[in-house]
Amino acid sequence: MFALAGLREVVAPGSLLTSAADLAVYSYDGALSRARPDGVLVARSASDVRRAVSWCAANQVPFVARGAGTNLSGGCVPLRGGLVISLARMNRILSLDAAARVACVEPGVVNLALQCEAEKVGLFYAPDPASLRVSTIGGNAAENAGGPRCLKYGVTTNHVLAVEAVMPDGAAARFAQEDGGPEMTSLLIGSEGTLGVLTKIWVKLTPLPEETRTLLAGFKSIDAAVECVSAVIAAGILPRCLEAMDRPTVESVEAGRDLGYPKDPAILLIEIDGARAAAARETAAVERLCRQAGASSVRAAADPVERERLWEGRRGAYAALARLAPNVLVEDGVVPRDQLPEVVRRIQATAAKHRVKAYLLFHAGDGNIHPNIIYDERDAELTARVMAAGHEMLQACVELGGSLSGEHGIGLDKRDAMAWLFTSQTLALFRRVKDALDPGHIANPDKLFPEPGDFRPGPGFIRPEPPPLGEHAGLLVEKVKSAPAGAPFRVRGASTRLPDATAQGAVELLTTGMSRILDLDRRNYTLTVESGISLHGLHRELESQGCHLRLPKVGGTLGGLLAARPWPSIREDILGMRLLLASGEVVELGGKVVKNVAGYDLSRFVLGSWGRLGVILEATFKLYAFPLDVPHSLPAAKPPEWNAWSRKVRDAFDPDGRFSPRLS
Repeated sequence: MFALAGLREVVAPGSLLTSAADLAVYSYDGALSRARPDGVLVARSASDVRRAVSWCAANQVPFVARGAGTNLSGGCVPLRGGLVISLARMNRILSLDAAARVACVEPGVVNLALQCEAEKVGLFYAPDPASLRVSTIGGNAAENAGGPRCLKYGVTTNHVLAVEAVMPDGAAARFAQEDGGPEMTSLLIGSEGTLGVLTKIWVKLTPLPEETRTLLAGFKSIDAAVECVSAVIAAGILPRCLEAMDRPTVESVEAGRDLGYPKDPAILLIEIDGARAAAARETAAVERLCRQAGASSVRAAADPVERERLWEGRRGAYAALARLAPNVLVEDGVVPRDQLPEVVRRIQATAAKHRVKAYLLFHAGDGNIHPNIIYDERDAELTARVMAAGHEMLQACVELGGSLSGEHGIGLDKRDAMAWLFTSQTLALFRRVKDALDPGHIANPDKLFPEPGDFRPGPGFIRPEPPPLGEHAGLLVEKVKSAPAGAPFRVRGASTRLPDATAQGAVELLTTGMSRILDLDRRNYTLTVESGISLHGLHRELESQGCHLRLPKVGGTLGGLLAARPWPSIREDILGMRLLLASGEVVELGGKVVKNVAGYDLSRFVLGSWGRLGVILEATFKLYAFPLDVPHSLPAAKPPEWNAWSRKVRDAFDPDGRFSPRLS
């Protein structure tokens, strides 16, 4: 227990809650774990947060920031006690600039409240998690939340332009995408409150579409539904939403209200938006593709009222399941889209093995699956079976090349499973980043990844091994490992962007020999490519195969473009990378799935670092089946601007400052 009497002297009167009833309310979130804090601060301003965090840092008291408490992975649970900082009263929309399409909000603003205000001026905020009526923008940012619309519009990180944050030492900081140097904004988004507390968030708004059309289709199998999804994407159609439910879920929804859903083994809820003529054309094409894939029925919403009725079942699925039992375990795995039928088979087999029933909801367009298992936590034996089944279902996702979480986060419940997904080297890098920004480990401690020596018995690393490094990449690894102790490194591609800042005696690491397309996956529309490839050559090869990449059509190498980041939208579709560190270790960041919130988003953080963190060996991107509007020229790249915080993280990557030290 922590004594908080001293805190009461520095915060506003009445803002610190310590009664047993209050502490009980803040001891849990949407998951099963519970732990009581020693106090709860009801913050009403950024200065309240700064004073509280500064006091916690001075007294080594752990703190957990909390929005609406809808987290489904135990991320809000104060494991060590200490202080919960409630941000729910910081709920003002500070500005909404319709012309610039930007809103500035406090973290406690409810997602739906922002949606409603934006719609008044013809705009909308794209991320729409199922909890949007309750969850806050701050919580959404901390978890990098998604939702049905993220297939077309992206997850939270694609819509956050800048943040103000209170860092773990109590200092206030502002980070923006437009800043030079590495992306601190991307690092904080999805960090689950382990690196600081967001107190102000600038978000991008999007014009409301002229037309939105909704289809409901029934299929005889999950396989047929997934084949339909792949056909839609391959046809160059990017729906606003592509949602799926299995028959048990539909039956639970229909038991509460007759919505007229088909009783097939699988249904797809498909939504198309855009200009009126284009939406009509694409809707007709999707309906045709559904029937070609064997749909038993295709129903089109005739008007907005029917459209809302079709969505009512999908949005109300959790509530329908909650009527069946006191508790619902909501898992959140993700796999490459073409692996959905196989992961469904494994999930169903796991449920049968543990004698539980899984109800399946999934964002079919991006491979994000939610097995829901009902139970009563008062039955200890049943609860143990449910938890074991949930872990095995996530294990199946990882074994099939997916991830532990597409949108709900890692929190407490999945932290030990991170060892399934990441090598010990990558987990060690995550810890060094945490140590750099929060050396006392007081910001939401014991979350996101296991601590050294804290590994529980389990299967260990089960993620499919990536292909071996190419010959040239392997030579670079050996060159780094065999370099004289302390020798500086200079990363060089085509030398079209980076200034000549070679330190005397630097070991030059030339990337242009790494020029292969390693994996062009037409089923899942992802690309893995070596960093030394020519951008012009890459675009030509992709377009010859009917694929398109959201990167500029300019000279130079891919690695140089990523290192310099002269165009902010470079960040939008990067999914992962392999990075060579000064130690000679190669770390795997991100993955090959289009939604992934497991661990810190270091792939985006590396962008704009100018070779100062390591050598980008490979990168993985999301692809498109239709041409994109990308620039054919770029402004001159500017050297990185390192602030106090990005320097700390830089030292976590390269403790001895060996990479391009003159670019510091």
